[in-house]
Amino acid sequence: MNQAPEVKARTEIRDGMRITWQQPIEMDDGIVLRADMFQPVAEGRYPVILTYGIYAKGLAYQEGYPHQWGKMVADHPEILEGSTNKYQNWEVTDPERWVPHGYIVIRVDSRGAGWSPGFMQPNSPRELQDLYRCIEWAGTQPWSSGKVGMLGISYYSRNQWNVAVLKPPHLAAIIPWEGGNDRYRDSTYHGGILSQFSEVWAKHQVVNVQYGRGEKARKNPNTGESVAGPITLSDEELAANRIDAYEEQKEHPLDDQWHRERSADLCKIAVPFLSCANWGGQGIHPRGNFNGFIEAPAKQKWLEAHGDSHWSLFSSGYGLNLQKRFFDYFLKGIANGWDATPRVMLNIRHPGEKFVLRYENEWPLARTRWTKFYLDPVGLTLSPDPVAKEGTVTYEGLGNGVTFRLPRLEEEMEITGPLAAKLFVSSATRDADLFLILRVFDPAGKELTFMGSTDPNTPIANGWLRVSHRAMVPEKSLPWRPYHPHDRVEPLTPGEVYECDVEFVPTCIVVPAGWEVALTIRGKDYEYQGEVSEFGKKFHYATRGTGGMTHNDPDDRPKEVFGGKVTLHAGGARVAYVLLPVIPPK
Repeated sequence: MNQAPEVKARTEIRDGMRITWQQPIEMDDGIVLRADMFQPVAEGRYPVILTYGIYAKGLAYQEGYPHQWGKMVADHPEILEGSTNKYQNWEVTDPERWVPHGYIVIRVDSRGAGWSPGFMQPNSPRELQDLYRCIEWAGTQPWSSGKVGMLGISYYSRNQWNVAVLKPPHLAAIIPWEGGNDRYRDSTYHGGILSQFSEVWAKHQVVNVQYGRGEKARKNPNTGESVAGPITLSDEELAANRIDAYEEQKEHPLDDQWHRERSADLCKIAVPFLSCANWGGQGIHPRGNFNGFIEAPAKQKWLEAHGDSHWSLFSSGYGLNLQKRFFDYFLKGIANGWDATPRVMLNIRHPGEKFVLRYENEWPLARTRWTKFYLDPVGLTLSPDPVAKEGTVTYEGLGNGVTFRLPRLEEEMEITGPLAAKLFVSSATRDADLFLILRVFDPAGKELTFMGSTDPNTPIANGWLRVSHRAMVPEKSLPWRPYHPHDRVEPLTPGEVYECDVEFVPTCIVVPAGWEVALTIRGKDYEYQGEVSEFGKKFHYATRGTGGMTHNDPDDRPKEVFGGKVTLHAGGARVAYVLLPVIPPK
């Protein structure tokens, strides 16, 4: 192993900021993490916006994520105005937007990533200990006002939820933007079915910025240094110094202690927060954003929901204005009226990528008309009334399944909120996986999809359940959010009928009159059948609607177990339905 040279922090003034490169922050076990700090030039005490994460603080957004950067600035050209954009970095804020506004921005490379040595183990309890220490370090420096906020997307959002549980004394407010908080249910196992996202994620976003990549990694355009440390290790040495994130999650197919250690106990979160969800982030983040708002007892909490890609609105004028108002109030104490802001801000989704901001006071909405549409297996329809005659419909367990449709709408229908389904299922084998998709079709029969967080053809809503995980936790379940413990496997007896309650990720869509709403139940991932854009063809997470959240691991879904015929039973005593949150006009 190469000997690491001595690393000295250095400070310079450029682009109107006092920048310190490779600031050391020592951890309790002696490991020294490295941070880049962007401060106002004038001496003083300022609030801090801190991030801690794995994506290498020195990697230029434009070079590391060219697909995302290109789409973002094309859709939101205001990002190119008022900043040189030289310090833009994936999923964190632009310091040129905040330092002139009287903030300090600190980016810490997580242990084993970028310029921080150590064993790389993403989202681990060790990282959480590091983050706590970084917050307290930032809150007690002579240039700090003592108030630390956290702002970032995904990785930089998940650890906000988790560290807030520990209540660092100097953590004053957080903005978890598109970040889950339940490791098992939000992203790793959907309804008990293994998600392959982290396999692709590690390949594209993690191993290439591991500490020790050195001269094999990209260069920081502002310093000329490698973004992945001052030493260059062999591939074997690098592999020995990191966990295989995907294989590690495969070792924990049930919601065990490993998952709990990587999840937030929401009932312990008291810090003020603004939770920002993406309607199209199904399978990775929004479930956590909505549940965080519902379950955390914090007295000062807000929920915002939007559309568009995973990264764009965070950096747009819309996102920046929202973030500044929130932090100015909680980190600077400016009386800007934020406290009078309604607790829920929803960008209501309409066809044509149209979103209309609407303020609400609670989530789910109090005026929701919880409406059951009943499955008729004979006509493959969704009926507003219970179906008297019992029937069945059968499909291949790994196949395209069946679709139940509502009649064309006579008037506009808004669906906004959580939704669920009750099914009665039998299988020819000892298990079955259920993939449920809420879909919308225009009068010509063309399916409506949206630019989701990671896929340009995201359907309206998704729900999943492995039937052997059908057990429920009654005290945690609600009609619109069934809660499964995922702590045991209960194999099926072939041919026997089982009652299953399926949770969907919350959604929003205003369906025009003359359009159709449909529920597809299938044995594999949704696949958009229409024309795919050039971005969709090139972007590595775009997978015809799933955004990289695929479920095809042969170890998890062997054909002999999940490839038998599946039969849906409905009608008569078996009252199968989908529960939709229909919103009447205000």
